[in-house]
Amino acid sequence: MKLLFVHQNMPGQYRELITWLAERPEGHEIYFLTQRNDIHLPGVTTVTYKAHHAPAKDAYGLSKDWETAAGTGIGAALAARQLQGERGWTPDIIIGHTGWGELLFMKEVWPDVPVIGFFEYFYRTSGGLVGFDPENPPNDQAGFFAKARNTVPYASIESVDLGHAPTYWQRDRFPDSFHDRMYVCHDGIRTDRLQPDPGASIALGRLDRPLTRDDEVITYIARNMERARGFHIMMRALPKILKERPKARILMIGGNETSYGAESTHPGGLRGEMEAELGDQVDWSRVHFLGRIPYDSLCDIIRLSRCHIYLTMPFVLSWSLLEAMSMQATVVAADVAPVREAVTHGETGMLVDFFNPEALADQVVDVLANPDAYAHLGPNARAHVVETYDFLTRCLPEHIAQINALVPEEKRITL
Repeated sequence: MKLLFVHQNMPGQYRELITWLAERPEGHEIYFLTQRNDIHLPGVTTVTYKAHHAPAKDAYGLSKDWETAAGTGIGAALAARQLQGERGWTPDIIIGHTGWGELLFMKEVWPDVPVIGFFEYFYRTSGGLVGFDPENPPNDQAGFFAKARNTVPYASIESVDLGHAPTYWQRDRFPDSFHDRMYVCHDGIRTDRLQPDPGASIALGRLDRPLTRDDEVITYIARNMERARGFHIMMRALPKILKERPKARILMIGGNETSYGAESTHPGGLRGEMEAELGDQVDWSRVHFLGRIPYDSLCDIIRLSRCHIYLTMPFVLSWSLLEAMSMQATVVAADVAPVREAVTHGETGMLVDFFNPEALADQVVDVLANPDAYAHLGPNARAHVVETYDFLTRCLPEHIAQINALVPEEKRITL
C-alpha cells in the first residue's frame, strides 16, 4: 500500500504505526509530509514543506488561528501537489493530524484518496484547561477565542473521510455531530518493550553511586514543567514529602518552557517562581531537575521509582502515564476525567485532588511508608495497559481495520 502520513512534527502520534508498517516484508511505500528536516526513519521517505503564510503579530486575534491553519494547509497541499506532479505519486490513503490545518486542502490535490484525520482537542470554556485553575481565571473573552479556535476542527471534519481520537474523553470534547464520524483508539503502548526491571539503575552527576530500587526514588515527568501538568502542585507537595521521608529523592524530568496556558512572568520560568515561593522549606539537595533526557534513561528512572506522580489539568493524556503503568509503576495521579479513563482509584493507581498538594504529599508518603498495602497497584496497572492500550495486540489491529475499510480489497494491509 502507498501511505502518506502528515504531521508537522514527525513522527508525532504515528511513531509506532509507521515503524511497524516500514518493517513489513510486503514493502509498503510510505511518505511522510512534515515541517521537520532533521529526522529520517528507515523505510520512510520524508518530504518537507513550509507554511505558505503566517499571520502578522498584530493580526486580529479571533481569526489568527484560522489564518495560521490556512497558511499551513496551503503549504502542505502545495508540497503534495509537487509530490504528485514531479514524482507522479498518488497515495492509497492519507493519515494525518488536523490540529494545524495540514489536511484542509488535501482533497484539492487528491479528491478520491481517503483521509483519516487525528482530532486531538476541541476548545471549550468548561471541563478542560480553560477556567480549571483558579490561580489563572479566564477573562471575559475566553469563550470568543475558544469558538474561534474551533474553526479549524469544524473545517477539518469536512476535509476527511474518517476522524480518529485516542481517548473517549478527547472524543467527547468534540460536538456530538463529530462522534459518528470518528473512531476511538489510542496510538498504542509497546508493553512488550516497556516492562518492569528490578535491576534498573541510573547514575546522577552529584551522587557517588547509581540509584537503584533500593533507594527511595519519587518521579515526576512532563514534557514541560508547567501549570497544565501540575508542576506548581508538585512543587508545593515537596516540603512535606521530604520532611516525612528523610531518605527520599525526587527526580523531576522535563523542560522549563510552557506548552499550554499562560507563561510565568518570573525570569526563571515557573520553576524559578516556585523555587522562590518555597525557599528553604525544601531540601534542594534531594531534588534533582534532570531536564529532558534520552528515552532509555527515562524508562530506567521509571523502573526504579518507588512512586510515580502524574499530574495534569483536564487535558490530553500523556504517553508517559501509560508507559509508567506498563513498567509497573506505583502511580499517584490527579483525579481528573482524562486520568480516570486510564486509572481506577485503588486498583491501578491512587487518585488525589489536583488542587490539594497536602493530600498529594500524604498519599505519596503513605505509598512509601506502607509498600505492601500498595503492592497490587503496579501489576494491576501493567495488566490494564496490556489489555487496553497495547500497540501490537489492541491498537494496531483497530488502526489497520479502519485503514482497510477505506481502501480497495487488493490494497489492504495484512496483520
